[in-house]
Amino acid sequence: MKSNFQIIFIIIFIALAILGVLVFSGTIPLGGSTETGSLGTVVLWGTAKTSAMTALLQEFNTANTAFVVQYVEKPADVFNQELLEALASGAGPDMILLSEDLAFNYANKISVIPYSNYPLASFKNNFAGAGEVFLTSRGILAFPLSIDPLMMYYNRSILDSNGIVYPPVSWDDLVGLLPKLTQKDAENKIIKSSVALGHFGNVAHAKEIIAALFMQAGNAIVKEKDGSFTPVLGESGANLSPVLKFYTDFADPNKAVYSWNKSFPNSSSAFSSEDLAFYFGFASELQPLINRNPNQNFRIAEFPQIKNGSFKLTSAHVTGLAILSSSKNPGAAFSAAGLMSGGDFASKFASAQGVAPARRDLLRVKPTDSYSPIFYDSALYAKSWPDPSSKDTDNIFRNMVDGVLSNSMNIGNAISDANSKLRLLLVK
Repeated sequence: MKSNFQIIFIIIFIALAILGVLVFSGTIPLGGSTETGSLGTVVLWGTAKTSAMTALLQEFNTANTAFVVQYVEKPADVFNQELLEALASGAGPDMILLSEDLAFNYANKISVIPYSNYPLASFKNNFAGAGEVFLTSRGILAFPLSIDPLMMYYNRSILDSNGIVYPPVSWDDLVGLLPKLTQKDAENKIIKSSVALGHFGNVAHAKEIIAALFMQAGNAIVKEKDGSFTPVLGESGANLSPVLKFYTDFADPNKAVYSWNKSFPNSSSAFSSEDLAFYFGFASELQPLINRNPNQNFRIAEFPQIKNGSFKLTSAHVTGLAILSSSKNPGAAFSAAGLMSGGDFASKFASAQGVAPARRDLLRVKPTDSYSPIFYDSALYAKSWPDPSSKDTDNIFRNMVDGVLSNSMNIGNAISDANSKLRLLLVK
């Protein structure tokens, strides 16, 4: 039989959870909470810069005085290790900024929000589709906070000098521009490239580009059911062989679309040095690209789509607020996560990161700068997937591409092999 203390704790947690949902949904307005700090401290870990988070949390804590959210920045390369060590010692945080590539690893360490507390329909009505990477059959892993969609950066000067008025909208449009933009010498050596596709090692975000192409074809990468994650490459009724062939053809000197090879530097560097017309990068790369070449005349367009396709899709990185099952203050953490993901904090957090907010109502109110509106539009149709291990899946996708290019595997076998390796990774 539970002790009176346990019963009281459970009652308090449920009450706070209900309060969080009501505030989150807008039924109860923000601010004007109870006695200052009466619900204690909520410790939040993440990789976002402290310089960006300090002012945001000062404002948030001032408006919501029932608890205090304290932020601890962790370097991205050691975040996972330090969090696991902290959890093992019982000294972990209450919440984390959860990226989609950590959702799989932390699914059993997160306090899953049941759909009885936050209905699935409400989640889908409130958040853009990319946030669904945090949905499982058991409940919600995290409240989505921001979406970083994959975009198409293009060199405006290169397009203008070749008489191209508008950037391509579809893949067919892009292919049609290659003869104008890819410069080759008499020996078919590429001097300046139109687009970096085909290879893996020197194509920034190659995995995300290929995943977007697969998903545009109607094929998911990984699915979850009854708590188990399963790879579904080529198993969703879509024939992915033409998709992978389309990608690898850009690296085949015998193909008309040949535009990229191993001799080029990383595609990001090639774009900044103005040796590449089109670069596929994330919204968050805007300022770094400006810093790298302040005089470069580039613009941003949506990621290309299948011509006359029934839907639009691009890849995305997603950040959410997850409550750890080891939290020492779960009720306050739930309320804080609901408030932070549903209010002014989410909008300002996304702005500070150079990305788009995850909430649909926030995506309706677009900033007036030159680039944010297109980021917001792309965020609405962006998708992600629960990557079990970014490093390992990079190798799986790399081997799939390299196997085709080296003729060591045919395209069908390369996809099947990737799916098998994903399955082994998911059962570890």
